[in-house]
Amino acid sequence: MVQVLQHIADGNQQVHCHFIFGDSLADNGNNNFLDTLAKVNYSPYGIDYLYGPTGRFTNGRATVDVIAELLGFENFIPSFATASGTDILFGVNYASGSAGIRNETGSSCKLELYCANGEPQVPCYFIFGDSLVDSGNNNNLATKAKVNYPPYGIDFPEGPTGRFCNGRTTADVIGELLGFDNFIPSFLSAKGSEILKGVNYASGSAGIRSETGKQLGVNIDLNTQLQNHQVTISHIVDLLGSKDSATEYLNKCFYSVVIGSNDYINNYFLPQFYNTSSQYTPEQYAEVLMEQYSQQIMTLYDSGARKAALTGIGPIGCTPGATAYDTDGSLCVDSMNQAVNLFNNRLKLLVDQLNSNLTGAKFVYLNTYGIVSEYAASPALQIKIDGCCKVNEYGLCVPYEAPCELRNLHLFLGCFPP
Repeated sequence: MVQVLQHIADGNQQVHCHFIFGDSLADNGNNNFLDTLAKVNYSPYGIDYLYGPTGRFTNGRATVDVIAELLGFENFIPSFATASGTDILFGVNYASGSAGIRNETGSSCKLELYCANGEPQVPCYFIFGDSLVDSGNNNNLATKAKVNYPPYGIDFPEGPTGRFCNGRTTADVIGELLGFDNFIPSFLSAKGSEILKGVNYASGSAGIRSETGKQLGVNIDLNTQLQNHQVTISHIVDLLGSKDSATEYLNKCFYSVVIGSNDYINNYFLPQFYNTSSQYTPEQYAEVLMEQYSQQIMTLYDSGARKAALTGIGPIGCTPGATAYDTDGSLCVDSMNQAVNLFNNRLKLLVDQLNSNLTGAKFVYLNTYGIVSEYAASPALQIKIDGCCKVNEYGLCVPYEAPCELRNLHLFLGCFPP
């Protein structure tokens, strides 16, 4: 192969065709139309590629693209998903992100969310969490952790709604992938039969622990979110006519829980307000958190949840709020990232246990840490880990101050929520 690549003569192809098999290192778009989390047909992937985001798991060309050029091919080898007609005479790329030698490899990336005939794949979608998925529940609370003002929502069709970002949250995106025509309403605004499609209970600054984030003011911690869900369930019972009908209905819904970051950012690593870091080592704290969280997830299961995504904590040591301090020569604050990974490792085990021990449970672990870490470590994005707006003392965007223009190239709008 080395000799072939080193002896390209007269610009001619050294072989008639080039067939490619593999995983994300070679995938050039075969996963784009699959029901999987392992697809990347969006920015910033493809930022340095001629055709932009194509499904390649890189900022530019894949190694197989370079090999094709060295072999003398004028065009990149098409993916199996797109190859047609005489294209195939030059070769086909069959590679698929997350694939392996064994059949089951990467199957945890499968996300059964896609739609058929325009109908949602689940009747309802319930969201629990913190600022990463809050859609406005904090708007009327006495707290500094609310963002119902510009520049938040600058890229959102409804403007500032209380979402802690410039556009859609991950919960909004998942809702669209599930097939819902409208965004899931916040518990604050949901009314009438709307709740049959789902409710968003998330609250900025909230955590697994009840005291987390309270230095900023009132928030709706996870225990209270679960209590609010019971209120919703009682209304669903009324709408459907019986508890049995409501339970059967809720068993078919999809549930998402995105929480835990604040238990570190706005608790453990905030010793001026909380004593948890003096009470517990990082290992002990992760264990205490997981004990409480597992009980909360069991409450959700007992309330009817059978299909749920439990999202791991991202690399909080890479947030602008963390990297503003001494990183000791690293890109991020390693001690913070190491601490949350102790929690994430326990969460993976919890998901396995739930699926093994609970009847009908189909729970998945979403590896936020891995996804965001890839962005943070990318050479093309190293200068884009900073925030995109002028922030106040709480790390939130200053009201009505214009943010940066290239927002899609920044992981963060303010200091914390990406």
